[in-house]
Amino acid sequence: MAEAVRHDKTARQLRLLSDALDSGRLGPVRRLVNTLSPAEIGNLLESLPPGKREVVWGLVDAEDDGEVLVHVGDEVRESLLADMDPDEIVAAVEDLDIDDLADLVEDLPDTVIDEVLKSMDRENRERLEQVLSYDEDTAGRLMNPDVVTVRADTTVDVVLRYLRLRGELPEHTDHLYVVSRRHQYIGRIALAALLTHEPGTPINKLIDDEQAAIDVDESANEVARQFSDHDWLSAPVVDDNNILLGRITIDDVVDIIRDQAEHQALSAAGLDEDDDMFSPVPRAVRRRVVWLAVNMVTAFIASSVVGQFEATIEKIVALAVLMPIVAGMGGNAGTQVLALMVRGLALGQVGASNVRTLLWKEIRVALLNGLLLGTVVGSVAWAWFHDPRLGLVIGSALTLNFCVAALTGVLAPLTLKRMNLDPALAGGVILTAMTDTLGFLSFLGLATLILLK
Repeated sequence: MAEAVRHDKTARQLRLLSDALDSGRLGPVRRLVNTLSPAEIGNLLESLPPGKREVVWGLVDAEDDGEVLVHVGDEVRESLLADMDPDEIVAAVEDLDIDDLADLVEDLPDTVIDEVLKSMDRENRERLEQVLSYDEDTAGRLMNPDVVTVRADTTVDVVLRYLRLRGELPEHTDHLYVVSRRHQYIGRIALAALLTHEPGTPINKLIDDEQAAIDVDESANEVARQFSDHDWLSAPVVDDNNILLGRITIDDVVDIIRDQAEHQALSAAGLDEDDDMFSPVPRAVRRRVVWLAVNMVTAFIASSVVGQFEATIEKIVALAVLMPIVAGMGGNAGTQVLALMVRGLALGQVGASNVRTLLWKEIRVALLNGLLLGTVVGSVAWAWFHDPRLGLVIGSALTLNFCVAALTGVLAPLTLKRMNLDPALAGGVILTAMTDTLGFLSFLGLATLILLK
């Protein structure tokens, strides 16, 4: 429901913006754009064709430029940066949080990167270099090194005086982290606890040591899973020696979850979530033609199977009418299983310990669905072509293809995962090849055996 409301709001904003742009009145456009959050502006920019996008980008408040750049895909960001002078880019990104700047810095021109580094003080420059030293899609790359730490041997009033002297806290600060003299993570203290206890209360009596720290090399997907499981707003990040390096906050995790959803949805079609909807035609062709070519090859394989039964089809024309039903329904059944498996692998819910149970369950579901729908389809074929044997053939073939779809839907993503390939990207191609090829083979093979004997 909330997602539908958000989409309706975006569509309404886009319509108002397009109407204002078409009328040539930039004043209303500027007012509309600057009432939106950076994330909303980024979403709108991705929804506009290049010409209108350039106009709207020029009307965005300069103070929001950096945040907007963080909230757009790689291709759109590249096009926006191309329209900016080096000084504008430096001004846009210099006030970003370290973790957000780390996401952007590799997309910036080398000369701009040098200027950005020069504009930073030594401490922040070292923090940025530290974050960039970790692999992408790890906790180290997600974390913000700007954390507030306290010692266990102090009291509440000492910590409160320190916070007042500090003047401000990093965004999304809900806890302070307690560290040892060697900066090793001990636990955390909620800000609410500091405000509700007596000034002389020792910090070591308020420490919450139940939250485990996240290892700096942990994958982004695992970080998102832990946040989801424990309802965290923030979490500390440590190295192998338990040295506190930074923290990850919920806003970064929300971005991970959104990216995962987009990746799964688009990878199934061979697309990239960072693709620009309005990218140039040659680039779009290059991106899509590879997987279309793979699908073409699998289609020829399925067609070659059909070709082996040309004589059978010539004698029984009804087979040509019914063939798409077997392949199509098998593909749909497999897509259901594949979606569950990709989701389960992404959430860490599928592994060696439960795959046999899952496979056996999906086979039983396939058998029951095959028998149920096979009976329906077989009855329709019998009534249509007045041949009960034809109904038996298509009902049996449908049941067999449902089982093939279940096996492929479970085993293909597991195999791809072990080969370090993306199950969401390649699983659909394998599934289509199997259900089409074996669907045609079972249907036409049974027809040859039963109808032409």
